[in-house]
Amino acid sequence: MAHKISLTTNTDITALSDVLSWFEQLNQQQVIKQEVWWQCQTLLIEGFTNIVEHAHKGLLPETPINIEAYRFDKSIQIRIFAQGEPFNLERQLQEVTEFEENNQERGRGLKIMSIMADKLSYEQIAENSHCLVINKYY
Repeated sequence: MAHKISLTTNTDITALSDVLSWFEQLNQQQVIKQEVWWQCQTLLIEGFTNIVEHAHKGLLPETPINIEAYRFDKSIQIRIFAQGEPFNLERQLQEVTEFEENNQERGRGLKIMSIMADKLSYEQIAENSHCLVINKYY
């Protein structure tokens, strides 16, 4: 049986500390190895940051971001719901330079996510509504 938590926050990068505090609920009993938990936190940070800075770029700060997280027996799933224009995750990952070759301060988040996540997708769920889905096994 899955343990599910949900959060709605504004399109505001300063909400990231609140998002991380909320996420801690999934590991209160520390059933997930520390290294895997850090990776899950990093995936949440990168995913939330990308939604705020890219998917919601140009939208009002009051635009809600809904986040769901599930802890299953062997995995964590994070779902971040976004509004705005469609985005082709697979194509973007192909266009991003290899992590070792990217010396820029920005633009490495998707590559980090694709390396850390066991499954990563960006799915259209309605017109101008999408969901970033991140799965991590432990």
